[in-house]
Amino acid sequence: MATQGGNAPADSRSPDYSDGVDHGDMSGMDMLDDKPLGMLLFDRLEYFDARDADGTALEAQAWYGNDANKLWFKAEGEYSDGRVHEMRTEALWDRPFSAFWDTQLGVRHDFGTGADRTWAAFGIHGLAPYWFEVDAAFYVGQSGRTALRFESEYELLLTQRLILQPRFEVNIYGRSDPRNGIGSGLSDAALGLRLRYEITRQFAPYIGVEAQRRFGSSADYARAEGDAAFDPRLVAGLRFWF
Repeated sequence: MATQGGNAPADSRSPDYSDGVDHGDMSGMDMLDDKPLGMLLFDRLEYFDARDADGTALEAQAWYGNDANKLWFKAEGEYSDGRVHEMRTEALWDRPFSAFWDTQLGVRHDFGTGADRTWAAFGIHGLAPYWFEVDAAFYVGQSGRTALRFESEYELLLTQRLILQPRFEVNIYGRSDPRNGIGSGLSDAALGLRLRYEITRQFAPYIGVEAQRRFGSSADYARAEGDAAFDPRLVAGLRFWF
């Protein structure tokens, strides 16, 4: 059957179907997918009861930026016996190179009971298969010092609010640093298990256990200071973010 009225003229509709109507902004309809955002997360703010001492431990991170570029800050350390021990701080530029992985470049600064150390930092951060969160970095410091740090966490949802979180961390150094009690090679590792209850998504108390172990010369330095090479501990703390 022929179309009523016959075929439409070839120039009856513009190629982009706009019919000559120009694009115009509509309030509230823009997609703000490149807007800079920020976050501050205290992953661990806890009290620990260890074999040799008790104190508080902190692991926190903050970032600000968009999907393509972020400024990232990290801090991890302990406070006991009235002083700060082994505090590590980092300022990093974060940029994604795939859907689940980012590169991180910047500087790391260590301070505490030993000598202060400053490092250039080169790392990756992201989600491995099966949703393991991975944070790995290589560091180059003064006087030819090098270090490698690897940390991984996993969140197992027992219920919508009760979450079991295993955590693993290991540190490797290229050369000994007696002033800071660090030996070359595999220096120390930590394995922890924390059970938290999310009162809200932003606020969650937790309890757990963690075991820290020093190896090689790092263990010898610890024993010389009267500390144990193996340090099991009970922990209780808060995880919160905003």
